[in-house]
Amino acid sequence: MLFDLQPKVAYVNDINNELIHVYEVIKSDVEALITALRDFENKADYFYAVRDWDRDKVKYSTLSDIKKAARVLYLNKTCYNGLFRVNNAGEFNSPFGNYRNPNIVNAPILRAVSSYLNTATVHLTSLDYWEVLRTLPKGAFVYLDPPYDPVSDTASFTGYAKGGFSREAQIRLRECCDELHKCGLKFMLSNSATDFIKKQYAAYHITIVQAKRAINSDAAKRGEVEEVVVRNYE
Repeated sequence: MLFDLQPKVAYVNDINNELIHVYEVIKSDVEALITALRDFENKADYFYAVRDWDRDKVKYSTLSDIKKAARVLYLNKTCYNGLFRVNNAGEFNSPFGNYRNPNIVNAPILRAVSSYLNTATVHLTSLDYWEVLRTLPKGAFVYLDPPYDPVSDTASFTGYAKGGFSREAQIRLRECCDELHKCGLKFMLSNSATDFIKKQYAAYHITIVQAKRAINSDAAKRGEVEEVVVRNYE
């Protein structure tokens, strides 16, 4: 959404502080990041060694900002289905993807993102989302992309950030959307098309869309799934 619209002023917030850190590095020193990425290898043993960097918290804290950002991008490009997942300790734990030729160093895209971040006024934060939402100026448009409500017990994915995202968290998010609506701010939210989510946002405009999904342990079950796009405007 951000890179498609490329607004002149944007507030970008994500609970994943490593993701926000990557954007900060892309903005501040993209050439050093590109150089660092060229050192990474598409080999299973190397992948697991890099993945385990965050197991030693003291050593990990001594890594440069460039090295940490390069690690995140490398793992994203080479892990299974590009799935960012952490364990209960907040440590990255997606397995090796075993891809023949992953695009680890996508220099043109990185430079394009850096150019946009340095041209526009983009505020990058990793806070509780309400801390950002309640300070937005009048006329702001809000797009919300939370961890999706599981479509089944076996399809539950709560590993995007340490602590997960429960049904109670989904309810709190809807209550925050209610506050945005009362303040006259327009919002759009994406989520899975479960009965729970549709009930939560019944007071708003709900559109069912078909979205392609490639993340499933059973390849035969990958394909289009129903999602909702919720809006408080026509």
